[in-house]
Amino acid sequence: MKPLLLTTLALSLMSLSTGISHAHEHTVASASQTNAGTATGSGVDRSQSDPAVRPQDDFFRHAQGSWLKNTAIPSDRSDWGAFTQAREEVQTQLRGLIQQAALSAASKNGAAATDANLQKIGDLYNSVVNQDRLNQLGWHPLAADFKKIDALKNLRELASLFAHLQQIGVTTPFHASVEQDSRLSTQYILTLGQSGLGLPNRDYYLKQDEVRNQEISSRYLSHVSKILQLSGDAEADAHAQAILALETDLAAIQWSNVENRDPVRTYNKLSLAELRALTPSLDWASYLKASHAGAGLQQVLVQQPSYLRGLNTVLNKHSLASWKAYLRWQLLNTYSPHLSQAFIDENFAFRGTFLSGIKENRSAEKRAVALTDQMLGEAVGKLYVQRYFAPETKARTEKMVANFLAAFKASIEELDWMSPETKKQAQIKLSKISVKVGYPEQWRDYSAVRILPDDLTGNLKRIRQADHAREFARLGKPVDRSVWHMTPQTVNAYYSPEMNEIVFPAARLQAPLFNVDAEDAFNYGALGISIGHEISHAFDDSGSQYDGDGNLRDWWTKEDREKFNARTKILVEQYNGYAPVPGNFLNGQLTLGENIADNAGLIMAVKAYHLSLGGKPAPVIDGWTAEQRLFFGLAQARRFKARESRALVLIKTDPHSPGEFRVNGSLRNHPDFYTSFEVKPGDKMYLPPEQRVKLW
Repeated sequence: MKPLLLTTLALSLMSLSTGISHAHEHTVASASQTNAGTATGSGVDRSQSDPAVRPQDDFFRHAQGSWLKNTAIPSDRSDWGAFTQAREEVQTQLRGLIQQAALSAASKNGAAATDANLQKIGDLYNSVVNQDRLNQLGWHPLAADFKKIDALKNLRELASLFAHLQQIGVTTPFHASVEQDSRLSTQYILTLGQSGLGLPNRDYYLKQDEVRNQEISSRYLSHVSKILQLSGDAEADAHAQAILALETDLAAIQWSNVENRDPVRTYNKLSLAELRALTPSLDWASYLKASHAGAGLQQVLVQQPSYLRGLNTVLNKHSLASWKAYLRWQLLNTYSPHLSQAFIDENFAFRGTFLSGIKENRSAEKRAVALTDQMLGEAVGKLYVQRYFAPETKARTEKMVANFLAAFKASIEELDWMSPETKKQAQIKLSKISVKVGYPEQWRDYSAVRILPDDLTGNLKRIRQADHAREFARLGKPVDRSVWHMTPQTVNAYYSPEMNEIVFPAARLQAPLFNVDAEDAFNYGALGISIGHEISHAFDDSGSQYDGDGNLRDWWTKEDREKFNARTKILVEQYNGYAPVPGNFLNGQLTLGENIADNAGLIMAVKAYHLSLGGKPAPVIDGWTAEQRLFFGLAQARRFKARESRALVLIKTDPHSPGEFRVNGSLRNHPDFYTSFEVKPGDKMYLPPEQRVKLW
């Protein structure tokens, strides 16, 4: 869903320079010592479990308590778990592919001499690892952009400069993207929304009664000043104060993460005249022209109208000098991880060490692989698929997906709280879900992008400008349903409500998230839970407001929606009671969509597994029943631990619950968990039947 995709993108961008991926740390051994595992035919890795913890009291720690106690978070990571382990393995695989391309590109012969994409991959990588060149250049690769900022003569000229900066990836007070129209899903529309902060969330600015936020504000002020000083700013301290004041005013008019999850509230289609009326001090005509939005543009979608209205006040409240300082800072904030070593070190000291607790930055080679992967994703992805993705994995996954869709179909019919009328509409939507597995049918064309081995900043700008041009060229054209919003080498999956599709990139279908040697029950918990999870997003509190064609349309009876909301309220209250860090509780409303998908996905995993048996009895393997193996698969695929500072950030910003509560929270609501492990009143995992939630 849009908010989730945006959050994922923001986290991935941050991770390039800080080692952040997505609990307090108690370490004994290094992660490399505990990665191998000893999975049996059941798939259950007994070496991870802690028999001293009863499954009836804490299944998450029963299944992997030994792993939690004996695994250290790597020094260049803010967290560690099954997903980060899988991502690290992918990065290792990509390192070989990219470094091979780099050697070929540097020698101007071999494969890169005849493959333009290989040459670009190699040249981009080489431009990142050439730190001597970056140190020599300092901040000067940004000189032309500083000149544009310094040339501003009045506030009206900000608009066209915002457009330029957005095209090279720089944060401005609002973002612009070309998205599907949620009420007319066959068309694209220019979408505008709030942005502009240097800290991860508005609460860091606004909730100054919290000691941690006070500390963050103080350190942020110092960080901004240091970055400005590195760029030669003689008034860095004063400018940092002005920047913090400006960003605080932006934060004060922003919507919360919970408010932004509402697809109806964030759908506001306006004419250009109405847009100008919201923010009359902004020269929208100049902005749209500089953005290459097209002369025929007549309407835009504004996600937070009150924010753009409030932005008009903020624009006029702060001086032109403050706006110049703010834009210089945002430019530096974007490119600091890719400039001289002094910039890299200061950026990591604040974002990596202070905000996320990471002890040391990743090596230049690792950062170069990650950046090349992000910037030339489908070019790198094509290499990855050719080398590492087997056709039989795709076929096996597609078969699992078919079983999950069949399980969901049966489950809808069995619901005792939903009327036949709404069930019919739900079945229609389910039948229209499309499935993408592995990789796109058509690869992105990078031929127009110029990559040079000694111009990292220029490379990043040109790639981002090409991405912007490709995106904005969609305006006025039919929606392209072949587009993927993740690359094949991404260890993740997603559901798109406007496309009504579920997408599983190739890298999601690998160990430790998929065990090719295990009987299916374990994999229906480890991989299958993700399949059920993504399908369930079509029917969570937000996705359920879209129909089978991807349009935001109410297809529920009033009574059924009220029953649904009553059940989700109980789920919100459950997760409000979970504290990843003592005294710091989850926001059950922020995580509601993901919690619905986790709970429903587990229900579907058990159903789909039994459908896969074709009427045959489920085998007992290594003493584990099928349901027990499935639950272990769930827990071991969700193993996760984070440094406390990182956990605190995730509590405020992440729509997902931490792994512990994704596992225990959904198991406590699943009837088969109670029978599989004989959970009874008095056990810590026990929930009275009337408090358990079953939506689907």
